[in-house]
Amino acid sequence: MTGSLLTVHELNASYGAVQVLFDVSFDVQPGSVTTLVGANGAGKSTIMKTLAGLVAPNSGTLLYDGRELTGLASHERVDSGLSLIPEGRLVFPGMTVEQNLRLGAVSPNARSGHEQMLEEVYDRFPRLKERRWQLAGLMSGGEQQMLALGRGLMARPRLILMDEPTLGLAPVMVKQVFEIIAELRDAGFTILLAEQNARVALELANQAYLLENGRVGLAGPGRDLLDAPEVRRAYLGM
Repeated sequence: MTGSLLTVHELNASYGAVQVLFDVSFDVQPGSVTTLVGANGAGKSTIMKTLAGLVAPNSGTLLYDGRELTGLASHERVDSGLSLIPEGRLVFPGMTVEQNLRLGAVSPNARSGHEQMLEEVYDRFPRLKERRWQLAGLMSGGEQQMLALGRGLMARPRLILMDEPTLGLAPVMVKQVFEIIAELRDAGFTILLAEQNARVALELANQAYLLENGRVGLAGPGRDLLDAPEVRRAYLGM
């Protein structure tokens, strides 16, 4: 689609002999939340890992800001403005909150302004500022997710890849994470979100894609998918 920040076209990917993605195509528009929904094992995380350079595609086109990603190392993708916030948070438990955050500013583009960005992260997540000298491993799951989000922002991303950010969180924290995602979009960030919590994810999404067994089954504005009978039946229990 013209004007897309990210265009994925006919992406195929495998783990060994097992193919996971089959001709997956979608677009991400600047300043939007694009959501990938689907059951566990549908291929959402594989898409994220492929975009981040952690899984090599079998075939397909990955265009980010008009540039082909295939062949770029993971650190080159980070340098170009892609930031992955991985499933399971993966903070460094033996390091403090601030040490974790500073590790997010490893790319040359982020390094020069990392002090300013650190203050912006603390302004956005006051809880992290309160706990800046605490070991990350002593934080709750919700606090660790905030830390993972803050660390991702330290890279000064143009495109944030969020892989299952609410996994394992209490309902009150799920609500807070989605509020943060909406605030980031309103601040101009572009977000690709992989999420099992279909109802809230689709309510938030500008554009959404339903993945089924590694294929795109439905696509459209988030609220349109929310009203689709097959989505309501399979994912919303209605």
